[in-house]
Amino acid sequence: MADDTGEHVVHRDDDSIAFLPRRPTLLGSTLVAPVEHREAVVGDFAEDEYAQLQRVVHRVGRAVVAAVPTERLYILSMGSHSGSAHVHWHVAPLPPGVPYEQQQFHALMAEHGSFDPGDAGLTSMAAAIRANLEADSG
Repeated sequence: MADDTGEHVVHRDDDSIAFLPRRPTLLGSTLVAPVEHREAVVGDFAEDEYAQLQRVVHRVGRAVVAAVPTERLYILSMGSHSGSAHVHWHVAPLPPGVPYEQQQFHALMAEHGSFDPGDAGLTSMAAAIRANLEADSG
């Protein structure tokens, strides 16, 4: 399932959505966001709303790790009022064997390279993550 901007949705409920970005820097990277527009990462949420969204981030993280080899899973919220103002979390799996100097923020920066997995690659990755989410829902 893909929305009209090309991102492939792996999870959606009344409160949250998780999808694959079109040009990830790490294979399996997934974005998790509230459906309702929010801009402040903690200030725009009641504690229970925030906790529920973090449960989705946790579930998506587990599904991503099950889909791709992962040495370390990065989870962070980035954005600004100048661009990407809608609050979202990056769930980004660092593959094994990446040299230390290419890990952490370096691995997430598009300036250091991204790749285009193509529609078929995104569809396949989304299906794997979605299947892992479904298997982990019980």
